[in-house]
Amino acid sequence: MSGFPPISVRQPQPFDLVDSPVEVCGVGTGFEGVFEAWVRDGNGTQLDQVTINAGGTGIWGNYHVTLNVGVPSTAQGWLEVFESSAKDGSDINKVVVPLTFGVALVNPYHGFAQYTVVPGDTLSSIAQQWLGNANQWNAIFEANRNQIANPNLIFPGQVLRVPQ
Repeated sequence: MSGFPPISVRQPQPFDLVDSPVEVCGVGTGFEGVFEAWVRDGNGTQLDQVTINAGGTGIWGNYHVTLNVGVPSTAQGWLEVFESSAKDGSDINKVVVPLTFGVALVNPYHGFAQYTVVPGDTLSSIAQQWLGNANQWNAIFEANRNQIANPNLIFPGQVLRVPQ
């Protein structure tokens, strides 16, 4: 019989563009109802860490925490939510969620617009249209790393996030 995983992260989803602070919520259980969450930038630098109290041994509970990341040095990073083993302190039941930090792309960051690529578009032309500066193409590239491997290859019909 399958059941719920010990820890699930419902928000943010993988590759979400996140604000600072990063709002994290989900459902989980841990030894005595305690587990941890932290956010790291793309260099592995820990930006913030919080203790989560939810559920308990055999009981799942909802959680909602806030992690303050400031302006990270990289656009990409990740969230880790995990329990520490009572036996040896190692991380167990770890959930890793890749993130994109909106505030590292444009500051201040307010959210993103969606843009559907048409024939002839380039990231530079989209940046000029939406951000007023063709040299801001990298912000659009970083916001869409989950679907763009090469910034010179975008395709009509792709729906891109343009940080605002």
